[in-house]
Amino acid sequence: MILTSIPSPARGVWHLGPIPIRAYALCIIAGIVVAILITRKRWAARGGRVDDILDISMWAVPFGIIGGRLYHVITDPELYFAAGKQPIRALYIWDGGLGIWGAVAVGTLGAWIGCKRARVPLSAFADALAPGLVLAQAIGRFGNYFNQELYGAPSTLPWALRIDPQYRPADTPEIATYHPTFLYESLWCVGVFFLLIWAEKRFRLGYGRLFALYVAAYTVGRVWVEALRVDHANRILGLRLNIWTSIVIFVAALTFLLLGRRGQPSSVTSDQTGTGEPMIEKDEPPIHDEDTRGDEQERPVTR
Repeated sequence: MILTSIPSPARGVWHLGPIPIRAYALCIIAGIVVAILITRKRWAARGGRVDDILDISMWAVPFGIIGGRLYHVITDPELYFAAGKQPIRALYIWDGGLGIWGAVAVGTLGAWIGCKRARVPLSAFADALAPGLVLAQAIGRFGNYFNQELYGAPSTLPWALRIDPQYRPADTPEIATYHPTFLYESLWCVGVFFLLIWAEKRFRLGYGRLFALYVAAYTVGRVWVEALRVDHANRILGLRLNIWTSIVIFVAALTFLLLGRRGQPSSVTSDQTGTGEPMIEKDEPPIHDEDTRGDEQERPVTR
């Protein structure tokens, strides 16, 4: 059998009696669970308490969901507050509409609160989280597949996504197949996951620089995927708002990656003595200095 298109799912909601079970929500939850499991394993490998990750997640996850929804509503207010629209639908997160940058920004605030309560450094937590977070994004994007939303321009490629008539753009109702941008972004995120794992070992990234690499690498993919999409978006100088946001964030992340503090905190020591001192990051001596010349001497990096 020759693949001519990817079929869309027959439904994105199942009912257990009066309770709707939405595929979009299941994808988001599955991504969160995967991110927590991966981060717990990475945190434990650094000497941290695995319970810290769940405690911090209790702050970061709800803050991230709220932030993601706020970003979506703020950047596309006409979808909910224009004449004839229903403002209450701004609260319907199960219908889709979570902006990743709002989720990261407000989720970071929640993580900071959780880290302060757990007495752990935010930068160490962010580096431990980065691979799991981008893999969670890869899983979460399948929620768009079940909702038949956020797809790209019309396409006749063998992997084009077949969209049901009621979900097609108003200006191309007769065209059935479109670029599966959910799949493109999901595969890009999987690639970023492996990049982070490799780069962490190769360049000994720490002090938030691994998280910065995640942000920079993700934004590169988001720019070209966003350029393919045909869903509603506000534009500035002809470009979708999310493209401009990605460019600005990429520059900020790249600057931090190149100029941020170097060295890898390889272990995390928790204060279990009751003294109230914050958890500190410990460097692994000796650590290779990337700027060493000549005989490339090794020296420890202290904090």
